Amino acid sequence: MAIHNVRFGRDGGSLSSVAETTSRATAVATAPDAVGAMASVGELAAVNLSAVPLLSVRDLNVHFPITRGFILQQTVGHIRAVNGVSFHVNPGETLGVVGESGSGKTTVVRAVIQLQRPTSGSVVFQGDELVGASSEVLRGARRNMSMVFQDPYGSLNPRMRAGNIVGEPLRAHHVFESKNEYLERVAELFQMVGMHPGVASRYPHQFSGGQRQRIAIARALAANPQLVLLDEPVSALDVSIQAQVINLLEDLQDEHDLAYVFVAHDLSVVRHTAHRTAVMYLGKIVEIADGDEIYDNPLHPYTQALLSAAPMPDPVLERKRERIVLTGDIPSPANPPSGCVFRTRCPIAIDDCAEVVPQMRSTGSLTQRHEVACIRVEF
Repeated sequence: MAIHNVRFGRDGGSLSSVAETTSRATAVATAPDAVGAMASVGELAAVNLSAVPLLSVRDLNVHFPITRGFILQQTVGHIRAVNGVSFHVNPGETLGVVGESGSGKTTVVRAVIQLQRPTSGSVVFQGDELVGASSEVLRGARRNMSMVFQDPYGSLNPRMRAGNIVGEPLRAHHVFESKNEYLERVAELFQMVGMHPGVASRYPHQFSGGQRQRIAIARALAANPQLVLLDEPVSALDVSIQAQVINLLEDLQDEHDLAYVFVAHDLSVVRHTAHRTAVMYLGKIVEIADGDEIYDNPLHPYTQALLSAAPMPDPVLERKRERIVLTGDIPSPANPPSGCVFRTRCPIAIDDCAEVVPQMRSTGSLTQRHEVACIRVEF
């Protein structure tokens, strides 16, 4: 679905930010995807410290057990919702995550914030390892990392007034010293998302869908986080309201130097909001690239098919372009195909695709990276 009245043209260049701690500088050495393949310590030292990742995810796995029996339950298998996902997010950057339903996008962001505990892997945020971390460490991390959920109707407590919903992170993290300071901050948050502070006494059912999502965004920004996880924040809204929310998110990012992980189905939304885009299929990232590179030069056959399914606004070009139609459905994550998980639907698959698990390979420079997991792609 096309988005209208969205301010286009995000700057995909360098992002101004400053490394805050020595531990975050150390994190670069343990996050190869953050700086590319480096041949020497000298090259590592030459990397601008502003590129030190705010968030580094390495080999993340989330498997749900399949049990049998009622009283004496036995584990007979696992749903591999997320399988070996790695990525990083820099300060002030937006990482878009796209893919079909069931590809594991939502599970990834829930695992990052530890709402869903990972089976294995590493999630390093501001130098702190979150996988297996104590509740004290998680509380500190969640002050600087928040989440906006997909459903604006189900993510707000219907028994709480809007002001209490927005102010809940302030109370949870004790970030105010007096009641007046608390009320002033809540009023400021409502104004920040374009709402009058006078609506703070209303209940969620008294707002429209777009207003509820604005309230959810205000709640996410309450404790001044550095990273916001956006799980399809506009998919349940009308097109005109989508444009308003996207413009709001862009303005807030520019004003507060926020970093986003933006999960979406709509490729046009992601293209005009994300500095980098990752494509997921059956729990794996199959391609990730900077800026418009993934749209102008898609390398993975799944990315090509995904982009060909998105409608073009020009009817002449729409009729002329080649459509890539994938046959069949996504395989079950309980029994994924051997080798490449996309091979059962891939139009260019060969016998080796059933034997070899493709690894992410990088092309381009440190400033313009493009990674793809496909043995058929030649650089």
